[in-house]
Amino acid sequence: MAEKRDDGLSTRHVSGQANKSMSRPAHSLAYDQLILELGSDGYNGLSSNIARQRLEELGKNELGDSEGVSACKIVVAQIANAMTMVLIMAMAVSYGIGSYIEGGVVTAVILLNVIVGFFQEYSAEKTMDSLRSLSSPTANIVRGGNSSVVPTAEVVMGDLVELKIGDTVPADVRIIEAINFETDEALLTGESLPVRKTENATFDDATGPGDRLNVAFSSSTVTRGRAKGIVFATGTYTEIGAIATVLRQKDSKVRPVKRNPDGSAKPYRYLEAYTLTFTDAIGRFLGVNKGTPLQKKLSKLAILLFGIAILCAIIVLAANKFVSRQEVIIYAVATGLSMIPASLVVVLTITMAAGTKRMVQRNVIVRNLKSLEALGAITDICSDKTGTLTQGKMVARRAWIPAMGTYTVDTSSEPFNPTTGELSFDRRQPCEIDFEKGSLEPSETVEPSQLLADSNKALADFLYVASLANLATISPKDGVWNARGDPTEIAIQVFASRFDWNRLKFTQGEKAEWSQVAELPFDSDVKRMSVVFRNNPTGQLFAFTKGAVERVVAACTTYCEHDGQEMSIMTDEFCASVTRNMEALASMGLRVLALASKRFEDHLEKGDEVDRADVESNLTFRGLIGLYDPPRPESAPAVRSCHEAGISVHMLTGDHPETAKAIAIEVGILPSRMGLVRADVADAMLMTATQFDALTDDQVDELPVLPLVIARCAPNTKVRMIEALHRRKKFCAMTGDGVNDSPSLRRADVGIAMGQAGSDVAKEASDVVLSDDNFASIVAAIEEGRRIFDNIQKFVLHVLAENIAQAGTLLVGLAFKDARGLSVFPLAPVEIVWIIMITSGMPDMGLGFEQAVPDIMTRPPQSLKTGIFDLEFLVDMVVYGFWITALCLSSFVLVVYRFGGGRLGDDCNNGYNDSCDVVYRARATTFACLTWFALFLAWEMVDRRRSFFRMRPRSDKPLTQWARDVWRNKFLFWAILFGFVTLFPTLYIPGLNTVVFKHVGISWEWGIVFVSAGLFFAGVESWKWAKRIYFRRRFSRQRRSGEVAWRDMDVEQRTFAEYLDFPQRDTEKRNDSQAENVNERQ
Repeated sequence: MAEKRDDGLSTRHVSGQANKSMSRPAHSLAYDQLILELGSDGYNGLSSNIARQRLEELGKNELGDSEGVSACKIVVAQIANAMTMVLIMAMAVSYGIGSYIEGGVVTAVILLNVIVGFFQEYSAEKTMDSLRSLSSPTANIVRGGNSSVVPTAEVVMGDLVELKIGDTVPADVRIIEAINFETDEALLTGESLPVRKTENATFDDATGPGDRLNVAFSSSTVTRGRAKGIVFATGTYTEIGAIATVLRQKDSKVRPVKRNPDGSAKPYRYLEAYTLTFTDAIGRFLGVNKGTPLQKKLSKLAILLFGIAILCAIIVLAANKFVSRQEVIIYAVATGLSMIPASLVVVLTITMAAGTKRMVQRNVIVRNLKSLEALGAITDICSDKTGTLTQGKMVARRAWIPAMGTYTVDTSSEPFNPTTGELSFDRRQPCEIDFEKGSLEPSETVEPSQLLADSNKALADFLYVASLANLATISPKDGVWNARGDPTEIAIQVFASRFDWNRLKFTQGEKAEWSQVAELPFDSDVKRMSVVFRNNPTGQLFAFTKGAVERVVAACTTYCEHDGQEMSIMTDEFCASVTRNMEALASMGLRVLALASKRFEDHLEKGDEVDRADVESNLTFRGLIGLYDPPRPESAPAVRSCHEAGISVHMLTGDHPETAKAIAIEVGILPSRMGLVRADVADAMLMTATQFDALTDDQVDELPVLPLVIARCAPNTKVRMIEALHRRKKFCAMTGDGVNDSPSLRRADVGIAMGQAGSDVAKEASDVVLSDDNFASIVAAIEEGRRIFDNIQKFVLHVLAENIAQAGTLLVGLAFKDARGLSVFPLAPVEIVWIIMITSGMPDMGLGFEQAVPDIMTRPPQSLKTGIFDLEFLVDMVVYGFWITALCLSSFVLVVYRFGGGRLGDDCNNGYNDSCDVVYRARATTFACLTWFALFLAWEMVDRRRSFFRMRPRSDKPLTQWARDVWRNKFLFWAILFGFVTLFPTLYIPGLNTVVFKHVGISWEWGIVFVSAGLFFAGVESWKWAKRIYFRRRFSRQRRSGEVAWRDMDVEQRTFAEYLDFPQRDTEKRNDSQAENVNERQ
């Protein structure tokens, strides 16, 4: 019963509220008010009796049981779709005409599809189990004034919880006492740094989870300090529980009744809803309204072809006056069978299975086969920042020392290694440097030792603070640098270690130069941390302080204006200068801290009480240091590759807006030419989650562009972004690694999780997992998806052109009637099945293994509206089908009427007799022609526009390059060779030819086959030549009109063209540079 109440209530739950609603969300209430409303006690906690009552009333602190997966439902879902139904019909037809081998093959394909689909679907059940495992098994609580340890599941609303470093928070807790208390919320909010919590602050109701600094969230971990808090939300009412609830929710399959404003509805509205619900159910059964765009289109195609097959069979019966003779029925069945692409599903399955193996080689693990073709249609990627685009590790990027200048560290791929990356120096202040241009002119790249030699004392004083006012340690082990401590302090320690100023060097060993005497940890009120060290050689005490700039500056009275000279008094002018430099660094997305120190004159021994006011007063300001979470080195090229491919990249992060903006510009998500952006668009490109969530869906849809960057992002914000993209008819992927990404991974068309840093929840909710956590692997996945998409288009075109050719031959062949007035079919049923399943099947698989074309990542995504069935595809299908039909009919007519005297024999559809020799020879000739055409067409499908004999125009061996191209795809080569070889046994083995295939061996008729093959190549090559001429002329018209083809735009223009104003001369220049290459590309 508790579970039912949970599910019902959680659907109405407001983020931040308790199991039972309070006057305001927990983060908006002072903690004493919250204690009062929850009926708890901030000192003694709940009584045992009240806790027991609440446990019975509200249920256990669990995420709830997900609905079990029914094996029967999964099996039915695998069978109940249009393509499988067509296969079943093909199987029935195969058995019906006695083709048991073909029927057995189709049966095996159906079983394979059902089995593979079953295990793919069943694995999704692990998602909820992974979420449950995140909860702490026990919790430290206070009940009735006594501390105790209870299972996490027994924690109830109002419990007083004690938290310490290393604990996992058992429920959503409102902090009532915090001492240097920080939690790691990266898996929930995406924040890369531990979040410091405070008990006294209150926030607006609409504040997102990432900014609720008075709340510790369920499943987050304590990284520093200790705290006490009151539980206000348990189970599915927690933020992590809300995510679990979303993951369990399924879209309603019942159409809602449209009602009037007063809630009433007319009877016809109920009928309308019931009718639409019924039609939706039929659509789901047939697969036409679920799955990826290609799957939907193939399901619709299967239904269409099935209908055409029935129509063709009726035409055959009608042409023979509906005579119920067996041969007429066989002819009708053969004609209907010719329209069923029986090999399509098996080839599609094998192609995608092979694609998954290629993906693994490129560090991409595909959890869902349907995502393979979906990758090729992606138009937008919504990416998390921390750990995806960035390394998830803080790095000291810039430092400013008033007496010296600005120090800059180039981005390094090893954030813990102080020996990598170049160090640059500029004597100007940060506020005097134009960082937007990425230049520090006049700058010098120098060695750290040289910088130390050039400084008398100012740099060393700065480094002492950086190294000693720091609890982090870094050290090399087995050639790899390892770090322990807070990410911020690690970054500062690495900076100091670049100058060989490592803390361990000064504090370790028998003759250590420095010894720590006292520590004043970071406090959220003063926003500073300080240490007191003794210089062992001299015995002098020194205080070193770092912290928020404004708080450190307020504690300083002097600063070093000139290196090696006396200290200068802090003035308002200098303080204003510090502020300007802090803002200059912050505008680059850096987290800025101030460093200060002084000689400590009081007597102090280790363990003595120390007055913080004495230590943190009359300090000397030493400088500023700016830290940032660096992008992965491969992120910028990967984003650029996405833009080249016409894919928009959106960054959804929990970080500060300035940090998000800086990273977005650095990796290329935001345009570098922001000055060209229209004013009405600039504000929409970068938004905070609070701004975005405050908009209604209609207001979001009215935005000129969906945000490219959303900062302070909450889980629901990511889901809303995905939904907004869907409303704009976009096909989107979502990348992520944390629990907070799971709902959006599930809602996205393709969910991409990180394999190393990602949580189990994210992996199980995703379609694709990157085994190397490399954003660049997404580009590889998309390229592979486009390759598969292209190859699917190639072999589907090949299959359907063959279907049209066979059906056309049989339908026109209705005119060939014997003396009884019954049609003599030019192709026997087994011949048709043989060509569909054996002759064409293997080359189709070979086309599925084709390599990617050179320009595959420099063209826009495939249109979701047309899919593989674009206009060129449809025209090609008809042209090739009719051309093959004409050649096959011509060969049949030549043998029967030109050289056979028009003798169609007697009862030649049922078996061989002396009168059927001409018909059987003509049928064998037609079968040989159609077999060769099917094989040659597979080679022609390698490129839909370029000539088979000139696939590589720039080849240095143009006369023999076609032979190299044929051998390049060895599977396709041997598949076609296999098709040639298997033709001869069917023609010349006695009994097999006349009884099964209903033809006989041929001799002089091979001349007709060879001539027809030559005409086939001539026709196909002429059609391709005509297409190349057409596209060249279209390009020329575009060029004369000033229109720039998409592929000829520069990368930024492709991505931001509708928002940027490009000079016309730039357009003309790009057209001129591209014109000379257009012939080769077309």
